[in-house]
Amino acid sequence: MNRAVAPPARPLWEKIFGFIGIAAHVVVGFFYLTAGLVTPAPWLVGLILVWVALLIVGILLLRRRPLLVLIVPVVALGLLVGGISLGEALLGWTA
Repeated sequence: MNRAVAPPARPLWEKIFGFIGIAAHVVVGFFYLTAGLVTPAPWLVGLILVWVALLIVGILLLRRRPLLVLIVPVVALGLLVGGISLGEALLGWTA
């Protein structure tokens, strides 16, 4: 008979860092919302959808690889700054 062996449980400190990553992503979400001062509404909706997609990725990573969750807010902030910069340079967005 085949018996499935459960993977070893993650240490508590890894889970704590994972939750810190999710909390940091929520903080970055505030900056996504304030980007509405610079971006037009349709582009803001797109940016918020990107943030939500990254939140889902972070939650999935929290279950499988908690330490990788720390990368998610960094990627989210990079995409926000890059998107706003491109919008200003190519589409003429101003505050």
